[in-house]
Amino acid sequence: MNHRSYLCVCVCVCVCVCVCVCECVCLRVCACLACFPLVQVCKRKCSEVQRCSPCKQPRCAFPGPDGGLENGLGVSSGGGEASSDAGTGHCHLPHCPLPSSPACSSTSPPSSSSSSPPDGCGGVALHGDSSQSSDSACCQHPHEDGHVKAPDAVEALRINHLPSSILLKVLAHLTVKERCLCASLVCKYWRDLCLDFQFWKQIDLSGLQQVNDDLLVKIASRRQNVTEINISDCRGVQDHGVCSLASHCPGLQKYTAYRCKQLGDLSLSALASHCPLLVKVHVGNQDKLTDDALKKLGEHCSELKDVHLGQCYSITDEGVVALAMGCPKLQRIYMQENKLVTDRSVQAVAEHCPELQFVGFMGCPVTSQGVIHLTGLRSLSILDLRHISELNNETVMEVVRKCHNLSSLNLCLNWSINDRCVEIIAKEGRSLKELYLVSCKITDHALIAIGQYSSTIETVDAGWCKDITDQGATQIAQSSKSLRYLGLMRCDKVNEETVERLVVQYPHIVFSTVMQDCKRTLERAYQMGWSPNTSNAL
Repeated sequence: MNHRSYLCVCVCVCVCVCVCVCECVCLRVCACLACFPLVQVCKRKCSEVQRCSPCKQPRCAFPGPDGGLENGLGVSSGGGEASSDAGTGHCHLPHCPLPSSPACSSTSPPSSSSSSPPDGCGGVALHGDSSQSSDSACCQHPHEDGHVKAPDAVEALRINHLPSSILLKVLAHLTVKERCLCASLVCKYWRDLCLDFQFWKQIDLSGLQQVNDDLLVKIASRRQNVTEINISDCRGVQDHGVCSLASHCPGLQKYTAYRCKQLGDLSLSALASHCPLLVKVHVGNQDKLTDDALKKLGEHCSELKDVHLGQCYSITDEGVVALAMGCPKLQRIYMQENKLVTDRSVQAVAEHCPELQFVGFMGCPVTSQGVIHLTGLRSLSILDLRHISELNNETVMEVVRKCHNLSSLNLCLNWSINDRCVEIIAKEGRSLKELYLVSCKITDHALIAIGQYSSTIETVDAGWCKDITDQGATQIAQSSKSLRYLGLMRCDKVNEETVERLVVQYPHIVFSTVMQDCKRTLERAYQMGWSPNTSNAL
């Protein structure tokens, strides 16, 4: 073998050895990166690395000047030993030692601890400036195709290097509570993102008992671009806080405050006076509200489109009439068990609000004389007439004939509704998709008529109708081409065996009975990972 051949062989052997050593070092570095927390480092415009508090998350070690490991607060002599801060008393988790490599040994001698890292954890040195670290310069990461990857490329994969617009969209999927108590605590960058103005246009504080007037005042003073707020079930909020919010947020458009019984006319009047752009006001179950607040809404909020005043027992016809006259653009109005609201209110909203699409007077003392005025609403699509004591079949049939866009009709708890009325509804309701007949005076003939005459009805609920039998349930399932849901809850004359057979024959229809609903609930529980505890059963 000549001198040139001998030299080539030596070079090849050296290259192979170097490649093997580098690959081993890279694999150990990658192992450390895998165990390093994703949100531990917050990369900002500055070049320094922000270190997290040791009491929150474990961190990989930094090489100390004496060859040991330094955690920023104390120095540990052993790579696998836990260190503690004498000043704070915090106990630090074991540090991950830095791997050594031949390329780095010339500048920094390897320590004894770096030769045997703990199982499942490698080491990595974190520096604000990569040019100041010889360790990071020699560590490379292998790609899947065998090529090596520089540590700067791995660092570029940090989540904080994503554009802020993408991170904002990710954070938008969190609730206010999750953003404030979780995401904003990750690092200062995420805290700034969580304070972005777009998250404070729509504020949902519903059910948070810690919310009080002071918080609303701070929100109002700092976030004057609020367009929507929900304070339902916030019992610590008083009229003063809502008034402050209204005075600082003139662009408020949607206000929701269900079950805030402590609020009264003062808060709603302030909203009406300071927020003329209001389009939605949902204040159900507020006992202290009176007609004065509704008069303010009618006087100042001509853009109002959606109102929910259910269970506001002090409201009378006088307030509803004033609201209807001042808000001609109303599209949705819902009243529930308002015992002082009568036919006069129904007539007022029908005459002054021609754009109404949703009307509900559940449990209100209205009669057919008031309901008949709804026939003039050409855009009416959803009508809720549950528990109307004096509602006759002729009025209902006339409403269905005249309101051609009616898609949902709720007649539950009206004992006067019979088979003939349902037959006319099936024939005349050309756009009807939902029909609710719970606890009505209907028999199998009503279900048979729906299946025979209607080609649009998809949902029928005939629960608690004692005269429904197997015949009606079977024939509507056979003849209806559009039916997708049939409610038979507590129809005691319908056998469960019949329902089981229908479920198999018509899988596109959901049959609702006690047994079928229980089966679906258990099936969803199994899909979510629930398993029965056999030990408790024993």
